[in-house]
Amino acid sequence: MPLITDPVFYLVAIPAVLLLGISKSGFGAGFGSLAVPMMALAVTVPQAAAILMPVLLVMDLLGMAAFRNNVDRRLLKFLLPFGLLGIVIGTLLFKMLDARVVAGIVGAFTLVFLAQRLLFPPRPDSVPPPRWVGALLTAASGFTSFVAHAGGPPINAYIIPMRLSPLLFTGTMAFFFFFINIAKWVPYAWLGLLDLRNMTTSLVLLPFAPIGVWVGVRIAHRIKPKLFYRLIYAGMLLTGIKLLWDAWG
Repeated sequence: MPLITDPVFYLVAIPAVLLLGISKSGFGAGFGSLAVPMMALAVTVPQAAAILMPVLLVMDLLGMAAFRNNVDRRLLKFLLPFGLLGIVIGTLLFKMLDARVVAGIVGAFTLVFLAQRLLFPPRPDSVPPPRWVGALLTAASGFTSFVAHAGGPPINAYIIPMRLSPLLFTGTMAFFFFFINIAKWVPYAWLGLLDLRNMTTSLVLLPFAPIGVWVGVRIAHRIKPKLFYRLIYAGMLLTGIKLLWDAWG
């Protein structure tokens, strides 16, 4: 059976899958955007993204089951069309894009947003960004999710100022990224990324998906909102630095 046998790949891929599971079910998508950059230490970015597709499907299903009663349906209805638009744009531009350029753009945006939040923290009476900003950020999230499963930072920039509870934040993001990730299967197949070697490698990593999700769910039900958002900021900081490093590498 064809699959990746390089032990170095699994040394980075297994922690990446665990981190992705914790992120998707416990901290939205803050730390999860590190998964592809971590795996890119051993394989190309497109191959890492393709290998993670079945893993993401399992995580999304587990996350939705865990947070099925914690979803802002009105917000989700607004987000999905723009996220799917980002998928379409990513599909059309995929072969023309340099993965390092995309990594640099996402990394720079992440750090700029984080600096703005830390240097100019919102007042208690401040209002969330307008809907047109949310539309742009959500489309950017769909695009970066398609290219490198790094959709967390752009949409976090829109959702975090809403100050949702940890459970509502996590549940809404679980459903959003389920639909986004499902929408990527056909274009990924069309682009030739879902080959047998990638899919069999994904099966080897699949058992680690529920472990990460289980840890994340337990944390999300116990964490205080203030600490929750601090951890998201920490994840965004690491993500931004790693993506910029990849862009310059």
